[in-house]
Amino acid sequence: MKRRSTYAATAFGAIAALLITACSSGGSTSSGGGTPTSSAGTEAFNAGITSVVNPSTTKGGTLTFDESSTPDSFDPGNTYYAWVLNFDRLFVMPMFTYKSCPGNCGLTLVPDLATDMGTVSNKGLTWTFHIQPNVKFEDGTTVTSQDVKYGIERTYDRSVAANGPTYYQALLTDPKYPGPYKDKAKDKMGLTAIDTPDATTLVFHLQAPFADLPDVLAFPSSAPVPPAKDTGTNYQLHPISTGPYMFQSYQLNKQLTMVPNPNWNPATDPNAKQLASKIIVNLNVNQADIDNRLLAGDIQVDSAGTGLAAAARAQVLANPTKKANSDNPVNGFARFIYIDTKVAPFTNIHCREAVEYAANKVTMQTAWGGPVAGGQIGSTIMPPNIVGYKSFDYYNALSKPTGDLAAAKQQLQMCGQPNGFSTTLAYRSDRPTETAAVTALQASLTLAGIKVTLKGFPSGSYYTNFAGAPAYMHSHSIGLAAGGWGADWPDGFGFLDSLVAGNTIVATGNTNIAELNDPVVNNLFTQSNSVTGDARTAIWSQIDSQAMKDAAILPMVYQKVLLYRPSNLTNVNVQAYYGMYNYAIMGVNG
Repeated sequence: MKRRSTYAATAFGAIAALLITACSSGGSTSSGGGTPTSSAGTEAFNAGITSVVNPSTTKGGTLTFDESSTPDSFDPGNTYYAWVLNFDRLFVMPMFTYKSCPGNCGLTLVPDLATDMGTVSNKGLTWTFHIQPNVKFEDGTTVTSQDVKYGIERTYDRSVAANGPTYYQALLTDPKYPGPYKDKAKDKMGLTAIDTPDATTLVFHLQAPFADLPDVLAFPSSAPVPPAKDTGTNYQLHPISTGPYMFQSYQLNKQLTMVPNPNWNPATDPNAKQLASKIIVNLNVNQADIDNRLLAGDIQVDSAGTGLAAAARAQVLANPTKKANSDNPVNGFARFIYIDTKVAPFTNIHCREAVEYAANKVTMQTAWGGPVAGGQIGSTIMPPNIVGYKSFDYYNALSKPTGDLAAAKQQLQMCGQPNGFSTTLAYRSDRPTETAAVTALQASLTLAGIKVTLKGFPSGSYYTNFAGAPAYMHSHSIGLAAGGWGADWPDGFGFLDSLVAGNTIVATGNTNIAELNDPVVNNLFTQSNSVTGDARTAIWSQIDSQAMKDAAILPMVYQKVLLYRPSNLTNVNVQAYYGMYNYAIMGVNG
């Protein structure tokens, strides 16, 4: 599972399997950090990663976003695109959100509508949350726990909310609840998995303990929805606001205009701001036009957050002034080559290690777009903006990034293949950069005597029928497969579970493509059930370390993007989890 983006298709694992390693009671681990600022006129390259650039409390002006395509939906219960998850914080308050501060501080999960991180009981099967008693909808009515429950209930009907995640159905005790549109219960409150004993209390009943429930409730699908204002599939045209802004008009897939919500109280929503007097989002704009308008200051934000295209990127990097107004963050998405541990000769760890050592990380990085557009060379499974990340380099990816042929040949001797071997590599042939990356890997492995046959597949069925279908991988002797991953929330469980936990291996839509079923890794996930805080966070780097010792995944790059911040944009910083600018706090001068 992962948040969707406009540049990556989603690879879904088996959510039911996720429950087997589900975690026990405990709150979210937070990352410390302050909120350093950078005053106007002192901008510098990458300043937005570690500080708030051009801080301001000035109100007024129109903040303009451009988007090259369309949202999957502005219905907070029906979205999975990363930029929409970020943008939604401007008009809804979910139960939890990410702290508005730069650096690792921005990975901290904090209460939004909720008053605290929740209380766990009944051996981890029951969670109790309280919501703030004085949050208002845009029409001035008070938000109740029943409104939050209803917002969650409506996500169960996939005919209305087909795009959003399905964690509630997987985690809660009423998985077959049909949703409020089919539910005939009084007041459409028939989901038995959530109780609302009073107007500010919600009690969640889980099928199995799961410590990351607050992370699930950080999706905008936990934002309250008043049942009387729900218009089903048309709710995206005017979701009822609890955030700083509300919809004024929305021409579907053309333009959204938002204005300040007069009933928003900043004291109840400290991680958002209400500075601009109007927000406009233009949709289906040509990417070259977006880049040109952004560099000219005619718009303030490219909403997708995927960075400048090649022509504008070159222009910015060649101009010291423009470069000083840009940031190049790791965005939380990692590119891998999975090494299938059940396909010969990769059943032998030394054959897998030969691939790890022989790979030329520089040529793969170049294929992805180089160190700015492509990413940072990876030596771990988790990227640096995941809670629990620790840097290590078992296969000299950082110390010898062009490959370590001597070490690779030593591993070939140890795996009984001194002259090398042949294997097949699956990849998505309709993705030019992935094609270039696997071609680069093929060339570097050839130098070690490992002959790789490339076999391309269409993206749409790649994970269902080919790379994500173990039987197909086995029967066609496909030992390597290209892929990528971005977690639904930025901790080690959110990133690693679907990739390396043994019980996530399934027949189709498999995300543990390496088919790693290491008892050490599995036991570490089990241990995470019974610990909280720093002890739990420490487990994620241990799992990453062990999976890399198993040589189950060859990291290529931690993806990076080049973002541009016009000089008239205020309160700019990279939101560490989303890997794009923090849309919730922006303003504009002029």
